[in-house]
Amino acid sequence: MNGLVDVLKSLGPARIAAMGAVALGLVAFFGFMIMRYNEVQMAPLYTGLTFEDSSAIVRELDGMNVPYELRDDGKVIMVAEDSVLRLRMSLAESGLPLGGSVGYEIFDKTDSLGTTSFVQNVNHLRALEGELARTIRALNRVESARVHLVLPERQLFRRDAEKPTASIVLRTRGPLETAQIRAIQHLVASAVPNLEPSRISIVDETGRLLASGGDGDDQSLFASNLDERTAAFQTRLETKIEEIVASVVGPGRARVKVAAELDFNRLTETEDRFDPEGQVVRSTQSREESSNSTEPNGEVTVGNQVPNAGAGPAAAGAQSATSTSEETVNFEISKTSRTQIVEAGGLKRLSVAVLVDGIYAPDASGAPVYAPREQADLDRIAALVRTAMGYDQTRGDQVEIVNLRFAEGPPSLAIDEVEPGLFDFSRSDIMRFAELGVMALLTLLVLLFAVRPLIRRIVSPERVTEHLSITSQTVAVDEAGNPIPQVDAQGNVVVPLLEAQEPSRIDEAQAQGEAQLVEIRKVGSLVTENPAEAAFVIRNWLSEAA
Repeated sequence: MNGLVDVLKSLGPARIAAMGAVALGLVAFFGFMIMRYNEVQMAPLYTGLTFEDSSAIVRELDGMNVPYELRDDGKVIMVAEDSVLRLRMSLAESGLPLGGSVGYEIFDKTDSLGTTSFVQNVNHLRALEGELARTIRALNRVESARVHLVLPERQLFRRDAEKPTASIVLRTRGPLETAQIRAIQHLVASAVPNLEPSRISIVDETGRLLASGGDGDDQSLFASNLDERTAAFQTRLETKIEEIVASVVGPGRARVKVAAELDFNRLTETEDRFDPEGQVVRSTQSREESSNSTEPNGEVTVGNQVPNAGAGPAAAGAQSATSTSEETVNFEISKTSRTQIVEAGGLKRLSVAVLVDGIYAPDASGAPVYAPREQADLDRIAALVRTAMGYDQTRGDQVEIVNLRFAEGPPSLAIDEVEPGLFDFSRSDIMRFAELGVMALLTLLVLLFAVRPLIRRIVSPERVTEHLSITSQTVAVDEAGNPIPQVDAQGNVVVPLLEAQEPSRIDEAQAQGEAQLVEIRKVGSLVTENPAEAAFVIRNWLSEAA
């Protein structure tokens, strides 16, 4: 103990504090390494959960003795990364998560015995609302949904029945397009009997009315979206034209605008045509008449009136015969009847404006120089645009191709040459790189400030310092304060030592050597007592250095 106390006194407070800091750093480093490699990697099991679903899932996880973490006020549940799929399948078997709504699984948990028809109807309504909410929530833009259905009961002895209605509240991840809103309306209307899309109201989380649920028919719904149909037609045509022009002038080097004039009048036309040249015989009627008469000299006697009186020779006299023929032919003129219904949305006129950039060619110094395109190229581009848009001169369509220099300049070739996705790192990759960087930095610090001095002390030979006694004679020094070399009696050159400097340097070197020796002994004792842990630490150092 006395020797240990003497060693500590010789080290001094500064060296003891440095040794303690190095020891604490080593312990912290090794502890971090062990905890980091033994730590279980957590991954999200579910995100964006409601409190009902979160509590139900936590209850199931507690029953299965699965460790978990709750984050974001219970909306996110983290579990071990290697058990995510297994837990999801197990929870799906239990019908979780429900998404804050109840579906048809409500009939699996109720006892049909003793249940009234009213309760069954209410459960059916709840199940239908829950299933519709889940289906709507499956859309990309929809975060959550609530569906309320009003299904009036059919009353006896009543001719007019009330129509069902529905109201939907949505929480979206961005603005919904008109086509998506109509899709939700038709989706709900198709799932509920006798429900019309026009009787479905849709409201977002801010209270903005997305779709009105007032009385109306398909015609009124169609008429309220004429501007959207025009904009959609123009956008589709602009995309088609810009794709074919960009393949010639390059991506981002063309701008296309389309102005379409649509006819939203719905026409019904009925036409009857008669062709006088196309006569056909419809019916033919023929009639023939013939008559014979005999007049014996015009005398009227009793014998002429007797039957068979003219059969004898005495009856010969004047005779007459009459024949009549009549034919009636009926002709039918060909007739063409046509009923034509022209639906709304017909194209009346198109106007297309295309702006293309010029050509950039490098000069002698490598800088891009702008040059306008030739007229022949513009004519060929115009021909492509006319073909893509369905140009019709009789309709009054117009196409204008203009070549002007763009303000943003030519595209950067260096960016185009980089392979896409080469430096696209995910969040987990960035966190992994940060952890590796911290571990590499700590390893480097340990090697430089702890391992390197110890190894140097072990490898380097010990130096024996001789204490020279200095007489009290005066030592000559130069202007800088350094001693001037002198020649002793034997003719050797001797550099005298200053009393105020050399002893302090010798003591400092001795103290430093003794401190390093103590540290080496401590490390040697630790290695002797714990060979397995020492081998594990050295193995980790070697792997980190590689």
